[in-house]
Order: sequence, then structure tokens, then C-alpha cells
Amino acid sequence: MTLFEHDRQQRAMALAPLPERMRPRSFDEFVGQEHVLGPDRALRRTIEADRVPSFILWGPPGSGKTTLARLVAGVTEAHFEPISAVTAGVADLRRIVGEAKDRQGLYRQPTILFVDEIHRFNKAQQDVILPHVEDGTFTFIGATTENPSFEVNAPLLSRCRVVTLYSLEPEQMAQVVGRALAEPERGLGGLNVTLSEDALEHLVNIANGDARVALNALETAAVASMPGAGRVRSIGLEEISDALQRRSPVYDKAGDSHYDTISAFIKSVRGSSPDGALYWLARMIEAGEDPLFIARRLVILAAEDIGLADPQALGVAVAAQQAVHFIGMPEGRIPLAEATVYLATAPKSNAAYMGLERALEDVRGRPNEPVPLHLRNAVTGLTRDMGYGKDYRYSHDHPGHFVRQEFLPPGLQGRWYFVPSTEGMEPEIAERLRRWWGEEGEVSPDDSG
Repeated sequence: MTLFEHDRQQRAMALAPLPERMRPRSFDEFVGQEHVLGPDRALRRTIEADRVPSFILWGPPGSGKTTLARLVAGVTEAHFEPISAVTAGVADLRRIVGEAKDRQGLYRQPTILFVDEIHRFNKAQQDVILPHVEDGTFTFIGATTENPSFEVNAPLLSRCRVVTLYSLEPEQMAQVVGRALAEPERGLGGLNVTLSEDALEHLVNIANGDARVALNALETAAVASMPGAGRVRSIGLEEISDALQRRSPVYDKAGDSHYDTISAFIKSVRGSSPDGALYWLARMIEAGEDPLFIARRLVILAAEDIGLADPQALGVAVAAQQAVHFIGMPEGRIPLAEATVYLATAPKSNAAYMGLERALEDVRGRPNEPVPLHLRNAVTGLTRDMGYGKDYRYSHDHPGHFVRQEFLPPGLQGRWYFVPSTEGMEPEIAERLRRWWGEEGEVSPDDSG
């Protein structure tokens, strides 16, 4: 590197945002992720030995994926080729493949291809990478915030190790912030910045494990603060709150957070936890989730998990869906909350749902016998002559509007699909069934033959 190039690099670094300037320059400076970067961990040892395997870094924003890839670039003797899947395409990949082959043939120098946001590449773009990972043209490192099992082609995924990174813990976040405050050249040490304890606590809490968010807010607050006595820039809770404004929810409506959060919501309602359900509802609302998506899940929950233990639950859920559709947001959050609490506190039964599943098993796994003649509709003279409707007994012509008769095909007679639970209104339904059909109404599916 020439003196001119060095000066230009230094100027560019001085103008870079604080998170960029404070990127760790060695594994010893890297904070967190000890489960993969501890001194005795296999991945760190292979990187330091310059035997880098192909791997995919999967973790939330600000957890150190790009930083780790750059550390690999600093350690290895291989040529490091970083690209972003947001801006690169197949033409870029083919160029890199050609250059990697030339480099390998002429100088015996390997290449490491780093693709940031690998989930942004479509199947065709990922297919371009696959054969060259397989034949050793380059080592592949990918980075993604999305689950690789869903976003990376199975053949490519099978040739890579998935390295999972996690959001930084509060004490690790505090360490990152403290280092930025003290570092005189790359950090804010030259500005003589102090950060109050409550401001640090608020910064760590709102940054939510994302080091980039914390450092950007810290730099904004430091630059905006006026020097006081002794040229000290004091940052308190008010200043850091102003710089942060609010937490940006870690939520992608097309990604893992979407599915993980709705899963937590469903399981909280099913588990009869109104507090848990309201919390996850609030998370989705704050993140801008489609309220009708939430309403649809409530309707499904009412039918699947509450069922006939409280038949009104489905009506409440449908009413909430209609209300949200009619009034929109933000007021629509109120009927959503009401339906959420109602469903979470209602008695639970999946008896109707499981009864249908058992019936479907018989439909799929047993012969589909013809509809018994007495249940067929005799609408013509021919069908009457064939016995359609013969011996059918009209329920309303009998006491209590009920008369015993068989409604299943001969091969399924004696099977029981709906088995009421002991929750909510279903004991009353069970008693009604026993009154109509006798004690055999208590036969369990396992005893039904």
C-alpha cells in the first residue's frame, strides 16, 4: 500500500460511522459468541490455521456476522472477495469464479467468497455458487439473518457448516459501549464523553442486543452534546433517549421473526396465558404486522383449541376480525386484544378438531363405501324403486326430536370420532350424547375397534 493510499484509507475511516470504526481487528477484541470463537473452539482454530471451511453465519442484526467475515480476511492468506447479495448478480458471480480459477492456476492462491445477505439470492443465483464450492474453486462464507434451512438451497447448505450467532447480552453490550467511549483514535475517547449509568442501562435495553444500534445512538448523542466544564460531554438519560427515539423491532414480516412471534402468540393463547398472549400481540402490532393476519389466527385458534368447550369463542374471534376490517388500525388493536384475552381465558378443547382428524384417517386409510341407501335422497321414481331413502326415520317425528338409526357405512359402524373433553360446555354435550346413544357414547377412540 502506498503512502497516498494509506492516507486515503485513514481519511475514509475517520469519516466512517462509529460501528464501522470500532469493528474488532482481532478475535481477542471480538465481544460475545464465545460458543464459536472461544480460544478452544474448532471454528476459531481452523480460521487461525488458515484452513477455513465453507460456512454460513446465521444471526440477528448487529451480532457480528460481517465482522467475523472480515476477521477471516485478515487472518487468511487466501484472496478475500466480499459481495452483497443485495447488489450483486449472476454476472458478478461468474466474474469471481473466473478470477478465482485464474488465481488458483497461476499463483496457487485460494479464494474465499463472502456473500452478505445470502438469503437475497434466488435459487438460480445460489446454483451458480454450488459447483464451485464443491470443486474447491473457492471457499464460501455466507451471512444471513434468516433461517438457512428455508433460505439456502439444500445442496449448498449440505456443503456448509451453519454457525449460529446470538444477540449480545446486556453485559457484553455495556463492554462494547465502554470500549467505544474509551478508544481515543477509533472511538469517542478524543471527545471526552461520559455516559450516566441510567443512560447506559437505557441504551443497552433499547438496542436489544444489536451493537450497531447502540454505537450509532451513542455517536449521535455524543456529537449533539455540547462540551461543559472541563470540556466534558455529559450524556444522560434524556440525551440518549433523544438519540435512540425508539427501538426498531427485530421483526421481518416475511422472515423468521414473523413466524417465531406468531408461534409464541398462538402457544400463549393455547396455554391460557393472557399476559403472554397480550405481550406477543403487542410485539406484532408495534412491528406493523398485518392486523387481519392476527385476526385470522384468532379465528383458527377459536375453532382448533377452544372448540365446543366454549362455542362463543369462534363468534368472538370472527367479530374481532370483522371489527378490525371495518375500523382499521390503530383502533383495531382493541378488539384484537379483547378477543385475545377471551380466547386465552376460555376453557380449551380440541375434541372436534381431533374427531375430524380421526375421520380423515378412516377416509384415507379405509375403503370408501357407498352411502347407505336409507341416507340417500330419493328424488325420482327410479331412485325410490332402487331403495333410496327406504327405512330412513325423520328425527322430528319422534319424541325429543331424536330416534336411533345408523349413519355410518357398514364397515365403519361402531367407530367413534368425536370424544368430548371434560372442559367447559363439553361435559353437557357428552351427557346429551349419552342420553341419545347410551353409555357406548363414552367409548374412547382406542376402544372403538
